Order: sequence, then structure tokens, then C-alpha cells
Amino acid sequence: MAKTKMKDKLTIGLAQIAPVWLDRDQTMTRILEQVRKAAGADCQLVAFGEALLPGYPFWIERTNGATFNSPVQKELHAHYLDQAVQIEAGHLDNLCEAAKEHQIAIVLGCIERPADRGGHSVYASLVYIDVEGVIQSVHRKLMPTYEERLTWSPGDGHGLRVHKLGAFTVGGLNCWENWMPLPRAALYGLGEDLHIAIWPGGVHNTRDITRFIAIESRSYVVSVSGLMRKSDFPADTPHLTAILENSNDLFANGGSCIAGPDGKWIVEPIADEEKLIIATLDHKRVREERQNFDPAGHYSRPDVTQLTVNRERQSTVNFTE
Repeated sequence: MAKTKMKDKLTIGLAQIAPVWLDRDQTMTRILEQVRKAAGADCQLVAFGEALLPGYPFWIERTNGATFNSPVQKELHAHYLDQAVQIEAGHLDNLCEAAKEHQIAIVLGCIERPADRGGHSVYASLVYIDVEGVIQSVHRKLMPTYEERLTWSPGDGHGLRVHKLGAFTVGGLNCWENWMPLPRAALYGLGEDLHIAIWPGGVHNTRDITRFIAIESRSYVVSVSGLMRKSDFPADTPHLTAILENSNDLFANGGSCIAGPDGKWIVEPIADEEKLIIATLDHKRVREERQNFDPAGHYSRPDVTQLTVNRERQSTVNFTE
């Protein structure tokens, strides 16, 4: 019985931090520091916010981002691409090595510039790295939200996957796609019982939906958010004056939190501070709450409603040799 109880437990870390905005290398240094800190606290998983590496596109709504053929937008877009993550180029190798060294799984929100889509468009991607340092999935955000569509491309279903970690089955979604019922249902159908929702930062985003998904899924739901302050913008950022003028000191205020499978708070939303939030989850609570409701199991009717998911990685060209 004691061994079963131990196997049910999972200690996780939520790294609520800010990037060094649009500086991939310096932001990675911050991320690696949090990985080491989480490992030192015996965490088996550490998660980071949406688009943290190298940063969220805060410039769009502050610099007339919808202006067509704007030299300002072109320069900022080129800078964004320069600092984005190309997995094929090894930009996450140090993080994979840290995961293996510390035997810790990592969920990272990054701006991906994938070679399989030509290498000049970017996607808000959720990357899962296992405890052996292997990238097991890259989920590209299905639908960028509002002004994000002016810089991010729509993703596909290839990354709608889950991963075993101890007693838990871990899945995740980016920001507002957590509001999309069908992607959530896809993860439920795969057995997800620990849902990682990643956000750029904002208590207004996480306060309601974290508990809602937990109640709907009878799973643990972790919302991990970033922070963004004026001091996190490097002095050499293109058009920095235009971005910062008429802006508050805080662009993103965090809001990381954890809800249990009964929808009750384990950690209420934490705002306005950089912090590694640590909690230990007990899988037994999932099994208890699934007794009266299991959305993909005994409380489903697949003979009446079913979901079809296309997980093919999309491309504009297929080659036949």
C-alpha cells in the first residue's frame, strides 16, 4: 500500500518567469536556471508559459500591427524570426540535455520557426521533453488569438498527444485553444489526467478556465503563465520607444495556478511576482473523481457522438522520390 501511494504522487514546478524579450540565448539561460531549481526541489516536471522562448508579440497592438506593408512591422517580424526556435538547428539541445541530466520532464512554450514549413513563418508551440531529454511532441497552436494572427501561423493536429509520467498522463494546450472543446476532448480520449495550460500571462485568463477544465475533465489542471515588465525589454529592441510608450509597467501579470480534479484550488492564481510554484499531486484523487463522471469513459456515448482528429503534420508539398 505504501508503494502504491508513492507511485501515485507527482511533484511539479510552475516557472512563472519573464523572458529577456526576443533574446533566445539569454532567455534560455533563465529557463535552464529554473530547470535546475525545480530539479533541486525534487520536481519530476517543470512547465513554462506560452511563447516564453523568446517572447510574446507584445508589439502588435502597440505599433499599429495591422498596417499593411509597414516597414516597422517588417523589421519587427524579421527580428522575431531571428530569435525564434528552430528545433532542427539545435536551439533546444541545452534544454534536452538538462532534462536528461536532472531526470525531469519539461513543458515549454516557444515560438517555433520550423523548416518543414519553409523556415520563414512562426508558430506558437508547446514542446514536451521527457526525462531522458527526448522531444516527444511539438504541438503548434491550432488558432492564434486575435492580433496574434498578424505574426503567428495556424498549426495542425500533429501535436495533440499525451505522455505518461509516473501514474499520470500529461497533455497540454496553448492559451485560448484551451477554450476549444474538441481539442480538449481529443486529449481526454487519450487518457489525459494532468492538463497543462500555458499562457503568456494574465490572471483574467486563468482564474475561471483552470477550474472549469478541471471540473469538466475530472483531472488536475495546471495553468502556467509568464510575466512581462518594461525592464525585460533589451535596450536594443527595434522600435522600443514605440512599444513602451503609453504602456503600463506590467505587460503580463502571471496568474499561474493549479486546480484539483474536483475543481477546487490547490494553488490559487499568483500574480505580479516571479516565482517557481511547487506542488505535489496525488493520482488517487483523479480516480476518486472519475467515479461519478468520466468524459471519455463511462459517461460518454461514442455510439451517438464521436470526434475524428487529423494528426498528420501539414505541409504545402509532399515529395515522391
